[in-house]
Amino acid sequence: MIRDITIGQYMPGNSFLHKMDARSKIVLTFAFILAIFFCKNFWSLGLMVLLSAVLVPVSRVPVRSVLRSLRPLIFILLFTAVLNLFYTKSGNVLWSWRFLTLTDKGLYTAVFMAVRILALVAVSTLLTFTTTPTDLTDGIERLLSPLKAVKVPVHSLAMMMTLALRFIPTLIEEIDRIMSAQKARGADLETGGFVRRAKALLPILIPLFVSSFRRAYDLAFAMECRCYRGGEGRTRMRQMRFTVRDGAACGVFALVIAGVAVLNFFFKPLI
Repeated sequence: MIRDITIGQYMPGNSFLHKMDARSKIVLTFAFILAIFFCKNFWSLGLMVLLSAVLVPVSRVPVRSVLRSLRPLIFILLFTAVLNLFYTKSGNVLWSWRFLTLTDKGLYTAVFMAVRILALVAVSTLLTFTTTPTDLTDGIERLLSPLKAVKVPVHSLAMMMTLALRFIPTLIEEIDRIMSAQKARGADLETGGFVRRAKALLPILIPLFVSSFRRAYDLAFAMECRCYRGGEGRTRMRQMRFTVRDGAACGVFALVIAGVAVLNFFFKPLI
């Protein structure tokens, strides 16, 4: 399960999404997240899911990698589905036992929420799969640059966000290495109840924290040795430019948003 977490990983490629400007991809990803929350029925949600399904082959990211990024969400999906199944009381009753009641609207809502979460995670992972950490830093800094007028340390914020994303795969590898080392020493990490498993995590968390602080110190020392002083006066080897490719992507997404609005208007809302 630890190896299935793919947040922050970058896959080199030459696809349409890889060649897009990082600023366009960041803005469109946030716009996708907002748009999918405005979906009120399965028709509009289906349009967003169709867009997500098209983006995967366009990005040329292996489908297996995208599906692997969804596996850690199984518990969250099941928990959310159970809550929606039995929390929603409106609609026709399909099954009832004591204080538990299952309705058709609760079933529809559970499926609706699960599909929405899957689409959100799939598109969000494509952002990091097709964008290098350096481009993410530059894109976030450019987008937040108007905040410099009110003395907001935009470059520092962008750098912290990007470093956090960049080191997620490194920390995952570190956790896997520590767990393998503990298992080789006879530690039992997979059996027993919840309390026993929680106690078994202590031999993993302590070395992980020590290693994380050491890695952070080494990174800060390396940046100081290279005379890093933040974004003031820095130049960039690669300049970001909007191209026809970015305009076409924005145009297609605008049509999808219009389609979502039309479908929400003509079809009965589910939630």
